[in-house]
Amino acid sequence: MQFYFIRHAQSSNNLLWDTTQSSVGRSEDPELTAVGKQQAEQLARFLAQSNPHITVRGIDYQNATGFGITHVYSSLMMRAVATGAAVAHALDLQLIGLEDLHEWGGIYLQNRETGEYAGLPGKTRSHFESHYPNLLLPASVDEAGWWKQRPREEETQVVARAKRVWNELVTRHSGTHDRVAVITHGAFSSVLMRTIFKMQLTAENFWLVMNNVALTRIDLESNQVVLVYLNKIDYLASELIT
Repeated sequence: MQFYFIRHAQSSNNLLWDTTQSSVGRSEDPELTAVGKQQAEQLARFLAQSNPHITVRGIDYQNATGFGITHVYSSLMMRAVATGAAVAHALDLQLIGLEDLHEWGGIYLQNRETGEYAGLPGKTRSHFESHYPNLLLPASVDEAGWWKQRPREEETQVVARAKRVWNELVTRHSGTHDRVAVITHGAFSSVLMRTIFKMQLTAENFWLVMNNVALTRIDLESNQVVLVYLNKIDYLASELIT
């Protein structure tokens, strides 16, 4: 099995932070920026490439011959869905929505006066179906929105969720030669990597840098978990690196 964990393309919240170093005015569920849409398209073309004429000595750890992606999963946050939709379209695959891939915290906004967090609904089933008809939704997504105004997620909850995600992916693809693209988020990726490699660390002493549309490849070989590469963005045009 090969897993490709991919951070979504640039969102309006990413641009806000890069520009102001502040989250004041953030959206609870931001869309992609114009740059983000270009990043998603470049990612999709990169993953769709096939170079069977190239000769590789040993295992193709740099994907010189291509990726051969068989499955594409995505968080249900709009920036991830939009990124995943571009990838799935280029690969002629269905995009599979996996709720547990969402960013740390969930769908929420903070009251700047009180400091309190308020959970918000998230997008509805009809919204997803009208905008992303190729997205396979979990049965739990309905017209109340997929987040359903739950409270903001705490660290203990995100750690437990990362374990669920990894176990679910391994269970679904165990014993196969599947190559799985997983569109997720920056902060959650840090927790997920800690989980996969059984690190006894917290957010205070471990943080994973992930550029927008960066790839991290992890292979499962027999009883080994192999980190092949991390935060791969060399395929992007320099003006698209964020």
